[in-house]
Amino acid sequence: MWGDISPRSVRGVTCALAFAGACAVPAVAHADGPGVGTPNVVTLGDSAISGEAGRWAGNTNDASSKIDALGSTAYWDTPSGEAIRNCHRSRSAQAFIGGGVTGVNFACSGAQTSTVGTGSGQDFKPGVDFYSDASGRKGQALLLQEYAATHNVTAVVVMISANNYGFADVVTRCVENWLTSPSWWKNYCSDDSDIANRFTAARQATETANVRDALLRVAQAMRAAGYSTSQYTIVGQTYWDPIPRSDRARYPETGFTRQTIGGCGAWNRDVNWANDVVVPAMNNTMRNALPASGLPNTRLLDLQQAFDGRRLCENTVGLLEERGIANWRSAGAVDNSEWVNQIRTVTTLVGPYQLQESIHANYWGQLAMRNCLRLAYNGGAVRGGTCVRVANGLNAQGEPNMGLQ
Repeated sequence: MWGDISPRSVRGVTCALAFAGACAVPAVAHADGPGVGTPNVVTLGDSAISGEAGRWAGNTNDASSKIDALGSTAYWDTPSGEAIRNCHRSRSAQAFIGGGVTGVNFACSGAQTSTVGTGSGQDFKPGVDFYSDASGRKGQALLLQEYAATHNVTAVVVMISANNYGFADVVTRCVENWLTSPSWWKNYCSDDSDIANRFTAARQATETANVRDALLRVAQAMRAAGYSTSQYTIVGQTYWDPIPRSDRARYPETGFTRQTIGGCGAWNRDVNWANDVVVPAMNNTMRNALPASGLPNTRLLDLQQAFDGRRLCENTVGLLEERGIANWRSAGAVDNSEWVNQIRTVTTLVGPYQLQESIHANYWGQLAMRNCLRLAYNGGAVRGGTCVRVANGLNAQGEPNMGLQ
């Protein structure tokens, strides 16, 4: 299915590791409000938390129906479609932890700390800000403020910064360079100045300040809605590693199987750079922004290691057909499948796959994140920690077994 990949087609590989949000909002209960009524968890940010790619349970190069866990309405957050086009707020998103807690997803795939895409013909991407316009479009902080005023919001979860760094451009360049250079004259993305300069110390300081300001806007929204800092907690989340280092890769860097079969085309040096530089830079941005905000009610939920052993093209998992799994419902599917979606190109031209789903946490990954958030929510006594896999199989909620350290 990947045999006709060309340099031209791969330029469409854009996958915004942004965070999309979905909002399962019940009818407004006006008696509820700060500290009163059903507890609510609200998620804000980009595609990593909105539920992007949450339709697909693993990867396969056979029929897409074998991994289609949620169907064609996976990203609908209204009865008839998406409230904001391409936000991709899936039903498997982590906000919906259950247990008497209402999950609300205001995140959006492609979002940055501030709103973008406000011009004519552009996809609107609400940032973690107070944007508002005459057409009724609003930023995520404003949506939070309005919702929190009439609902008991006990935790606000924020996952943001990947799009500030232009992560999608990085992925696109790395795949293009791998596809268009021979093994005896490798063209690396990690030494392209416009790519490498995105992760300098100065750039990280700038993006840390941007995330800090987004967190302060969250606090401002909650204060305007009538909350004291003792009535809710802000949980800052880090990103998970989507692809392992080269020594754990399932396919060699030479030949074309790394992309034509695995959907993870990149040179070893670039894969290692992504693990050693790119993901740590984005995660240190949140780690440093939380204390920089000076807010007393924050916690860090570290997900960087959460998918270890289940990452895209990792040698401990595989495509359904590589592991002898009939479909995503088969026994052991979660333990043998990848939790990160393939980087797809030409297979997205006629659907049902979409380019923006590439290299995002899929159905299993989203449910693993949901388990992590439930553990951090801790019945309302919110705590931080590092979330990791602790056992094979699924818990009573049908999620991968995770633990918080």
